[in-house]
Amino acid sequence: MLNLQRNLLSVALASAITLTVSGVHAQTVDSDEQNTQAEATELDTIVVTGIRAGIEGAISTKRDATSIVEAISAEDIGKLPDVSIAESIARLPGLAAQRVAGRAQVISVRGLSPDFSTTLLNGREMVSTGDNRSVEFDQYPSELVNGVTVYKTPDAALIGQGLSGTIDMQTIRPLAYDGSAVMVGGRYSRNSLDSAANSDADGHRLNATYIGKFADDTFGIAIGYSHINGAIQENQVGWYEPWQAVGDGWRPGVDAGTYYSDGVKALRRTGYAERDGLMATLQFRPSNAWTSTLDLFYTKAEQEDTANQFEVNLSGWNGGYSPGLQLTGVTTNGNDTFTGGTANNVYPLVRGMYNKREDEINAFGWLNEFNVGQVAVVADVGYSKATRDELNLENNLQLYPMPQLDSVDLLVRGSGFSQLTPGRDYSDPSALYLNNTIYGSGYGKVPSVEDELKTFRLVGTIPAGGWLSGVDVGLNYADRQKDKTQPEGNINLGAQGPIAIGEDLQYGLVNLGFAGVGYIPSWNVPAAVARYMDFQPVDNLSYLIPKAWTVNEEITTGFVQADIDTEWGGVPVTGNVGVQVQRVDQSSDANFWDATQPAGQEISPITLGKTYTDVLPSMNLAFAFEHEQMLRVALAKQTARPRVDQMRASLEFGVNTATGRPGGSGGNPELEPWRANAFDISYEKYFGTKAYVAAAYFYKDLENYIYTQTRDDYDFSELLADYVPPPGTMPPDSIGDFTQPMNGEGGSLQGLELTASIPFELFSTALTGFGVVASASFFDSSIEILDPESASSVGSDPIALPGLSDRVYNWTLYYERNGFEARINQRRRSDFIGEIGNFNGNRSLRYVVGENITDAQVSYSFGSGSLAGMTLLLQASNLTNEAYQTYAGSKDRPLEYIEWGRTITFGVNYRF
Repeated sequence: MLNLQRNLLSVALASAITLTVSGVHAQTVDSDEQNTQAEATELDTIVVTGIRAGIEGAISTKRDATSIVEAISAEDIGKLPDVSIAESIARLPGLAAQRVAGRAQVISVRGLSPDFSTTLLNGREMVSTGDNRSVEFDQYPSELVNGVTVYKTPDAALIGQGLSGTIDMQTIRPLAYDGSAVMVGGRYSRNSLDSAANSDADGHRLNATYIGKFADDTFGIAIGYSHINGAIQENQVGWYEPWQAVGDGWRPGVDAGTYYSDGVKALRRTGYAERDGLMATLQFRPSNAWTSTLDLFYTKAEQEDTANQFEVNLSGWNGGYSPGLQLTGVTTNGNDTFTGGTANNVYPLVRGMYNKREDEINAFGWLNEFNVGQVAVVADVGYSKATRDELNLENNLQLYPMPQLDSVDLLVRGSGFSQLTPGRDYSDPSALYLNNTIYGSGYGKVPSVEDELKTFRLVGTIPAGGWLSGVDVGLNYADRQKDKTQPEGNINLGAQGPIAIGEDLQYGLVNLGFAGVGYIPSWNVPAAVARYMDFQPVDNLSYLIPKAWTVNEEITTGFVQADIDTEWGGVPVTGNVGVQVQRVDQSSDANFWDATQPAGQEISPITLGKTYTDVLPSMNLAFAFEHEQMLRVALAKQTARPRVDQMRASLEFGVNTATGRPGGSGGNPELEPWRANAFDISYEKYFGTKAYVAAAYFYKDLENYIYTQTRDDYDFSELLADYVPPPGTMPPDSIGDFTQPMNGEGGSLQGLELTASIPFELFSTALTGFGVVASASFFDSSIEILDPESASSVGSDPIALPGLSDRVYNWTLYYERNGFEARINQRRRSDFIGEIGNFNGNRSLRYVVGENITDAQVSYSFGSGSLAGMTLLLQASNLTNEAYQTYAGSKDRPLEYIEWGRTITFGVNYRF
């Protein structure tokens, strides 16, 4: 938890850096102020390249903004150093990434989960391929993004603003460049876990960007393409959730009160992730009175992987065979946690868990900027659509003939791979049969998501006088629809009955020695399903009906904003003050299973929704003091839209025939947003565009928070209109219990962010080329989640905000001179509660161990000769092979321990 007094040392350190660098700067000015000013003017004309170009571009964006922002600027055309924009964004002060499948994917801003931020592309809100609003940033190639601005404070003219922040990605504007340019690049990568099954450890990426200007610079075009094919290699040991205190005799050999997990698996996941991205921008500016910009953005991603796993059920469920489970040699620790023993009479499985996911994002925007008399007008039309289609299949194999019980030695490790060593050999494919195992022969799912958003924005800027440089008046309309379906079904054995998978479908053995298992087979799961099994997914069963839903939103936003540009007491002041009014009309369509209806007519439609209005005032003031010092102050009322999946109308309900009391659970289409009153203050000291140090504090008073709660006064009258109680049972009550997300009591969130970007040449010319960019952020919240959505993973006691790490650190140490460049970066975050998709495809909350991700890169750019324009680079991602770890309640009760390996990349870029 944040204790601001505890962090005085950090503040003092930042102040010391400020005073030291300021002192160096001041001494130079005092020695010869006129010469220094002349030299500064001359230095402003020097062209910098590489990492310093990116740093100086980001500093300029931050310094010139009227809001409190963080920024990333491309070092060159199509040149951000990371695999996706997610890694680049995660290096900014106060931001942190959560890894999924080894890649940074979703971003937490200022200690709040991704639900609280909004993502824009060229100023337009973007759709997402997930169940929610939060954008999966690994869908966006870094080569196609020219810059990112994170607005930590909103203004009235910022459409689609989030509560924690607004992330705006920008693509290239060709008319902003001098002349034409072409950039091409290629990279080869290899994962340290090496090849396995049918997947090698190699990957590659290609990119090309073209910028051209024509017709006396009145017409410009930018086209970019990016292709990446990366290896998926993963080692994992996972324990079943929940860890729970067992009762007397529940698990023979385990003492009552011992915290115990009912199963464990070890797996090697292999596959590939492929992504193609295309960006195109056309600009037409026939005069200074009109500029028309057309943006196109497209990505298509495909991921295919198979988890080849060995799994043991430890609950005593043994398919009805005897003798039953017996644990011997059981050990526990002082926390009453099971730490090891031998599980006897168990029936292990060898499983193939196959997933194929295809994502596609299309975005279109047409921006026109023109003048009508003295009024500057902006008219913008936007459209984006995202689709996600998945196929999940499983094959379950066991030793044949059945049953062949086993004894498995267990060792639980809170950090590192737990061990599960079987007594039998599971490496012979001919001895393992597709069969009706203790988990059946298989199960499959076919989830699909479609997200479509249409927007229109019209803004007029009216000249003003006095304190004001202008007044902005605008209107924005957004129409969004998100649909999800998830057909599922058993994968049943075909007419041939139990069978070993044919040699022609075998990929070879994979090594689970890291978990003590040894070798197991891997095979082509979809081909095995097609040859030996029957899979007919359906969506009309009672437990599947709630998994399909549609959510619609129409949001009309009007705003007025006065832009400030004046002096108060001789101090230059810029900024804005304004108000935004949002009118929201939201609804959801779904079906529910109505057991009161005759057979074949149980599926009934349901539509619910709500309209409401929010008034959101905001103010940003920036005071420019001598010696390039700036003080920023911001006040705002902010909102964040509820999660889309929480707004679904789908529900389940039933009647307790013994008491007549109805009960159910589902979504809540009448949810209102998170609302907060926010205060921000930031001190910034700049040294031209070369360096800056900053300290920022923020406080957010959340008026409400969305919790999953159980109401005991829910009116089921409409749902029970045709209900006829079974003979001999109680007649139903109209009022009962219903569990759903609801708006509840809020609380506070506060944070302190310290940042420094300093080239060491400010201290000594002997250090020219060296520099550091570093930040430290500390967060604290009084909000507690009283009834967590996934009590099995995080317990039923109140928990902290999901996504909240108390501490987030980022630093990059770099050297750049004469074409040579080297950098090492580390991003760290403390423990947090993450949002994980569980095996049912539902959102689950788990404790995540804080991570320390280290990346490094060296490169050399040829400045002359026949190789002029060429850059060679060597890059290492996740240099220390940092593991991803989740746990239940305490770290001696692990859920997942995963290694994705380190990736080494060699690349060549060429600009001409």
